[in-house]
Amino acid sequence: MSSKERPTLGGTRIKTRKRNIAAPLDPAAFSDAVVQIYLDNAGDLELIAKSLESADLNFSRYGDTFFEVVFTGGRTQPGTTKPDEGERHPYSIIDCEPTRELILPSVIYIQKILRRKPFLIKNLENVMRRFLQSLELFEENERKKLAIFTALAFSQKLSGLPPETVFQPLLKDNLVAKGLVLSFITDFFKEYLIDNSLDDLISILKRGKVEENLLDFFPSAKRSPEGFSEHFTKEGLVPLVEYNEKKIFEVKLKDMKSALTTQITEEVDISEVIETVKQRVKDAKLPDIEVVRILWDVIMDAVQWSGKNQQQNANAALRQVKTWATLLNTFCTNGKLELELMYKVQMQCYEDAKLMKLFPEIVRSLYEQDVLAEDTILHWFRKGTNPKGRQTFVKALESFVNWLEEAEEEE
Repeated sequence: MSSKERPTLGGTRIKTRKRNIAAPLDPAAFSDAVVQIYLDNAGDLELIAKSLESADLNFSRYGDTFFEVVFTGGRTQPGTTKPDEGERHPYSIIDCEPTRELILPSVIYIQKILRRKPFLIKNLENVMRRFLQSLELFEENERKKLAIFTALAFSQKLSGLPPETVFQPLLKDNLVAKGLVLSFITDFFKEYLIDNSLDDLISILKRGKVEENLLDFFPSAKRSPEGFSEHFTKEGLVPLVEYNEKKIFEVKLKDMKSALTTQITEEVDISEVIETVKQRVKDAKLPDIEVVRILWDVIMDAVQWSGKNQQQNANAALRQVKTWATLLNTFCTNGKLELELMYKVQMQCYEDAKLMKLFPEIVRSLYEQDVLAEDTILHWFRKGTNPKGRQTFVKALESFVNWLEEAEEEE
C-alpha cells in the first residue's frame, strides 16, 4: 500500500441522521375549512358541531384559530382582533344581536365542542384573554356581546373557563381609564344576575381575585365608595351596592378593633383611647350599638388569661372591667346601649367556659362602676330576649336582682 493512500473500511454504509420535518403551519386553510362548514350548514350550530366532529381538521394545532372563527366569523390578524384575509361567515357571536336569547346557543355549542375536545379549553382562554385585553378595538355593541357571552358562560358553567382568565386581563390601565372596563363589567353583572344570586356572583369574583378590589374597575375620577354606589344604583344593581357598603363597614369595624386592641393591650391612657374611638366613629360613621360591641370585645380580648386557674382568670377579667369602665361608660349613653352591653356579656360568658360562672360578678362590677343602670339590669332579668344560657344566668343573677329590688323598695 502506498504511503499516500488512506485506509478505508470496506462495506460500511454511512447512515444519515433523520430529522423530524414539521408540517408547515397553515391557519388560513384551517380557518377557511371551518368557515365553509358554517356556510354549508347555514349557521345551524347543531349541524356545525356534528360536521366539525367528523371533519379531518387539526384542532390541536389551530385551536386559537377555531375560536377566532367562532367569535368573529373568521381568522384575525396576529395579536389583534382585526379580520385577516380569507373566508368569513355571518353567524359569529360578534355578528349577532346583543341579546341573551341569540348568544346563549353559542355558549351551549362551545360547551359541546369542549366536551368532545377538552384540550381546546386552553385555546378558549387564550382567545378570551386576547379579546378582553383589546376591548378598545371592538365597537360598543360588540363589547356588550362579549360581556353577555362571558356572563352566560359562567352562568352555564362553561367547562374550564376560570374567572381569572376574564377579570385579570381587564385590569389594564388604559382600558380602565377610558371607562371601557366599567361598562363591560356592568353589562356582565346585570346579565349574570338574571339567572344567579349575588352570592354566586361574589363567589366568581373571589375566584377571579377581584372581589376585594371592585373599585379597580372604575376610572380614577370615579374610584370611590360614593362613585361605586351611585353608578350601580343607577344601573339597578342595588344588592351589589348594599353588599359593597356592608363590606366597607366590616373593614372599618375591623380596623377600629385592631387599633383599639393595640392601645388597650399597651395600656395607653384611657383619655387617649376615648379620643381614638370618637375619631373612628366620626370618620366611619359607625352606629353606637356597634361601638359598644367592639369596646367589649377589645377589652376582653386584652385580658391576660392564666390557663386553667379559674380564680386567676376571674380576677383578671374583673380587673379589666374595672380598669376600662370609664371607656364603656363614655359610650353606653342610654338604656338601649346598656342592654346591648349586657347581651354581649351574656354571649361571651355563654361561649367561654372560663367566664361561665363569672356573669353575675361582671354585671355587678359594671353596675358599681356606673356603666349599667339598675333599670337596665332589671329589664334584662325580666324581659331579656337572648336565649343563650339565659336560664342559667337569670338564676345566677337572682340574688343580686333581689338586692336591687329591696333597695328600690326602701327608697
